[in-house]
Amino acid sequence: MQLYNKLSAKEREALIEQAGEDRLTLSFYKYAHIGNPQLLRDHLFINWDKMDVLGRIYVAHEGINAQLSVPASNFSEFKDFIDSISVLKDVRLNIAIEHDNKSFLKLKVKVRPKIVADGLNDATFDVTNKGVHVDAEKFNELIEDPDTVLVDMRNHYESEIGHFKNAVTPDVDTFRDSLDIIERDLKDHKEDKNLVMYCTGGIRCEKASAYYKHKGFKKVFQLEGGIIEYTRQVNEKGLENKFLGKNFVFDQRRSERISDDIISKCHQCGKPCDTHVNCANEACHLLFIQCDECSEKMENCCSTECQDIIHLPYEEQKRLRAGKRNSNKIFKKGRSKVLKYKF
Repeated sequence: MQLYNKLSAKEREALIEQAGEDRLTLSFYKYAHIGNPQLLRDHLFINWDKMDVLGRIYVAHEGINAQLSVPASNFSEFKDFIDSISVLKDVRLNIAIEHDNKSFLKLKVKVRPKIVADGLNDATFDVTNKGVHVDAEKFNELIEDPDTVLVDMRNHYESEIGHFKNAVTPDVDTFRDSLDIIERDLKDHKEDKNLVMYCTGGIRCEKASAYYKHKGFKKVFQLEGGIIEYTRQVNEKGLENKFLGKNFVFDQRRSERISDDIISKCHQCGKPCDTHVNCANEACHLLFIQCDECSEKMENCCSTECQDIIHLPYEEQKRLRAGKRNSNKIFKKGRSKVLKYKF
């Protein structure tokens, strides 16, 4: 029985075009105590493969984290299947604000040590002992309270293109980097301040809320469903939108526009811009912000060095990125000495 994806991204892309059918992009997560992650992983893959579900899904003893797309015509079947699994029954599905039929091109379901890497090794920490979930309306009230500290639990390249006004945006590369920094900065306010957190879809701030409760914070809140659900509720209920710019997403789209504000700059020329791209040199693949003018001038590259490399014969380019030492340089996100306007 097939338990892994056999088609390449290009083959899958061609099939999607041939089908001519709209797909829904969505995400969900659930922290739960899962006894046999491998068994659940196989069960998910077998059933989702039949439904033409594509995406990136992680299963661990602490729960499941899923980002995926499903044909619109199969959504009811998909939802019924989710509800048939006890730990996932009635789980909140975060439906994307903007859809792209090619947001995912493969189905990858993997067993991981954790669904959100946190660098923690503390058997007394219970990730299911979470903080208080608040909806968009309550969130708007809380963040206007002078006794509230609002913290963005995402990474620097995410918050750079969009964040809530007055939010603390730690300059970190990973979620695990932010945990100690925030605790250190707020150590004198464990009892008197409202600690309110948010992230893309809720999964990181939910783990963070449980962690800070574990560390003695008394008034811990998180935005339920993250920025994705907040935006849906704001639009549906006519609430004031307090998010500025774009919401970074981890699929082919890279972002969803939430407001017309452009709060970041092209990393090469400094003009207002919030479009993330990957360097065209596959041996670099740096994620950075690039405006249309610089994209044309630099041929979608982050530097003149990379621009020279993309004109080399393919076999020479392949040779340059071979080996562990070179591969470790690939997939960096937004930090490079060649980016003049990255702060």
